[in-house]
Amino acid sequence: MQRRGVQAGPHGIRKPAPGLARIAGMRDFLHTLWATVSAIPHLVQILAATYVAYLLLLACYIVLQKREPVATLSWILSLAALPYLGLFVFYLFGPQRIVRQRLRRGRSREGMEAYSAVCPPDAECTELARVGQATTGLPPSSATAVEWLVDGAATYAAILDAVAGAQRHVNLEYYIFEPDHAGTALRDALAERARAGVKVRLLLDAVGSSRIRRRFLQPLLDAGGEVVWFHPRQLLKPFKRPWLNLRTHRKLVLVDGTLAFTGGINITDAEDESRRPDAYRDLHMRITGHVVRSLQLVFLEDWIYASGQGKAHFDREDLFPSGMPGREDGTIQAQVLVSGPDSSWEAIHRMHVAAIQEASRRVWLVTPYFVPGEAARMALTSAALAGLDTRLLVPRRSDSLFVTLAARSYFDELLQAGVKIYEYGPRMLHTKAFIADDDTCIVGSANFDHRSFRLNFELSMLYHDRGLTAALETLLEQEFTRATRVQPERRRPLWRHRLPEAFARLASPLL
Repeated sequence: MQRRGVQAGPHGIRKPAPGLARIAGMRDFLHTLWATVSAIPHLVQILAATYVAYLLLLACYIVLQKREPVATLSWILSLAALPYLGLFVFYLFGPQRIVRQRLRRGRSREGMEAYSAVCPPDAECTELARVGQATTGLPPSSATAVEWLVDGAATYAAILDAVAGAQRHVNLEYYIFEPDHAGTALRDALAERARAGVKVRLLLDAVGSSRIRRRFLQPLLDAGGEVVWFHPRQLLKPFKRPWLNLRTHRKLVLVDGTLAFTGGINITDAEDESRRPDAYRDLHMRITGHVVRSLQLVFLEDWIYASGQGKAHFDREDLFPSGMPGREDGTIQAQVLVSGPDSSWEAIHRMHVAAIQEASRRVWLVTPYFVPGEAARMALTSAALAGLDTRLLVPRRSDSLFVTLAARSYFDELLQAGVKIYEYGPRMLHTKAFIADDDTCIVGSANFDHRSFRLNFELSMLYHDRGLTAALETLLEQEFTRATRVQPERRRPLWRHRLPEAFARLASPLL
């Protein structure tokens, strides 16, 4: 009887099976390699010196990024704990800055002649608006109408209707575009318009929309539509950083230069409550008016940066039609806020903090991811300590357990200051909204965390309008009534809550 793993040779001599032979060969190779390496003189000293040099060089590079001390120290300590492997982690996910080569944020205003270089002298520009213009390069504008769109079903219906009526162009930019029912419906609508001669440009994030394949896009490409990927992964190009950590998180649709959609809703069935009872709870906007010019410019900057196309590729009259509403035609004061790793001003973060500091009656913040920096945390607690109606609405559990734990680690401090905290569930809350007093609100794609404020390319809208803010207040009041208020005396066992939250908070600067 032949033993397992042993084969008989031609003369009855037994020899190891191929699998065992390979294992034995690998074991001998590793033994020989270890013996060779061990024979190197002063090996321990060489490895120690190499490790110190590696750590010093990497630490100097990180320090020169001039980020917050806590984030800088977190990166250095993390990389020190991962000798050599940390270099690869840092290469993929470490702090990165982008210099836009073709169209800088110091922007050319071709097609934007109606904008002056400063806040228009005839406008009632608040300090907040001036800060917004100084940090983004986009001055205050106006909207003739803004419609709040709650959840995916209403949003997708409005977008499909607008696309069906497009006559000149449709420009789209999305973080997540899934090849499911929602994605297929929009793709088919875009392909139909492209066949009719409408210019269609679709800009997709290469990580957020990674499930998209060329076969899915082929009907749109065959119809004449253009598709460009934002920061495609470059893992096989060792001399080019892959930008895995720098994504476009924007959600933007522009139709004929006169109508825009933006907010927090991606193109996915996961946000369509008509198809999934557990769909995300979210908020979007339908916008008309002069401010659409600013949104058009934001898209063009991203498109030119990602595609490499020059300005000559675009028809100015098509993108910025002369017959569109002027700034004086809109009754809603509106301003586009953009931020990303190509700017050190953290415009959206800065605008939230400034608005909190200016508030005199209330501050309401709704966000799916709450990992505040020191400035934002101080502003929120100061508002509550001053007696303002300060509220925070977050998901009971977000789609990231780690972020949920990090967010809860801040609750005690906020509760002690008087902030009223609510947890929304069972659906995942994905709304990003902010209200200050009775006339100021900010809604868009940016979460209240380090990633949105520093790493992602984000887009939010700032409005100064009592009617619009009152309508948003009504929507958020309904969300607060569906949520559970967090109590200061809640039970929090050490191993299940306090310790995991503390460790999650420790890593929060890296999130």
